[in-house]
Amino acid sequence: MMSAVPSSSKPPRPKSPHFPPHNAPRVWFITRGVSPIAIALARQVLEHGDYVVAGVMPIEFEKREGQSDDFRRFLEDVKQTERWREHLRVVGLDSRVVGQCQAAVAEAVEAFGRIDVLLCAASEAVIGAVEELSQSNRTISLVDEIFEINFFANVNIIKAVLPIMRDRKNGHLIVITGITGHLGTPGLGMYCSSQWAIEGYCDSLAYEIAPFNVKVSLVQANMEVNVLTNRITSVPPMAEYLQEENPAPLAREIFSGLLDKLERIEKPRSQPAFDETKSPGTESMSDTSPDAVMHEPTMGDLLSSDTVHSLYAPLPMAVRSSLIAETVHALTAIGGHDNPPARHIVGTEGVMAVKEKLKTTSEELEDFIEVSGAVDIAQRGADPIGDMSIDGVL
Repeated sequence: MMSAVPSSSKPPRPKSPHFPPHNAPRVWFITRGVSPIAIALARQVLEHGDYVVAGVMPIEFEKREGQSDDFRRFLEDVKQTERWREHLRVVGLDSRVVGQCQAAVAEAVEAFGRIDVLLCAASEAVIGAVEELSQSNRTISLVDEIFEINFFANVNIIKAVLPIMRDRKNGHLIVITGITGHLGTPGLGMYCSSQWAIEGYCDSLAYEIAPFNVKVSLVQANMEVNVLTNRITSVPPMAEYLQEENPAPLAREIFSGLLDKLERIEKPRSQPAFDETKSPGTESMSDTSPDAVMHEPTMGDLLSSDTVHSLYAPLPMAVRSSLIAETVHALTAIGGHDNPPARHIVGTEGVMAVKEKLKTTSEELEDFIEVSGAVDIAQRGADPIGDMSIDGVL
């Protein structure tokens, strides 16, 4: 069923990713096939000769919601590229539903015989301070929703794939998280906690399945990559957390600015000009008022809306390619590798940020050991009964 990989005697393509060496094409299962990272990765590995199973939510695709138009354009390219057509299978998948995960995995195995690499690419960001997420029933429900998407959806598909990989004694699970799995970020508390949860799950799972030769890798992209390439949901801001009152929760301000910049690139706004054909004093306020121009609603303004609002960042092709290039390169380099890293931080800035965090954690640990030692000494010297009690328990 599967063709052999092209001969290694052919000269390498310029600036191509360094794929891991293997004797046969890999079968990739990508959980959220419509995301920019998933589409770019699928193009890379299909061109390399690998096979791809792309999971797509049927309702989202049929109603042309979210990023489904980008995926439709990708499918058109697949139809026009003969060597890709037999290597791609699209399956209906909402990873929050266990039955759909099992059915999609079964369809992938029926089509290509196995699954070598599972890429968990589902993610969604909720922007809002922790207290802002407790304002109403709707905002409270977002906490459950973010964990359903960022944690349970990944757990469901991993559990559906594991028996296949365990029986074959081979497989590689890759989960896209972010440096927010290391760093708490004000204004993204629920997003960070969901990533800490899936990272803790994967760290534990890696030890359990290592005897079956199934590897686990966490690919930590920078915050902008994860947030801007997926759906963003913002909750109404509270006056106590506005910048003039509380400068700590910066996420809303940062992403509002980024969305406005992206919107100007995608759809440049025409600047109002003075109409010399009109007599002085006849211009309407809507034509000439600077305030009217300054307060024209932008996409960034939606993040400060008084209602819960969801959107996708307008990513022009050039910006999108540049934004995700390093992450896609990392995924192609480690996907299916015989000895993949357990954790890969994408980008030097992310590495430096995590190093600073680990340095701080090490200093805190030293302080903790020093204080704990002092408490133990005082306790043994002053309270022999308490000391005996502690020793008995421990």
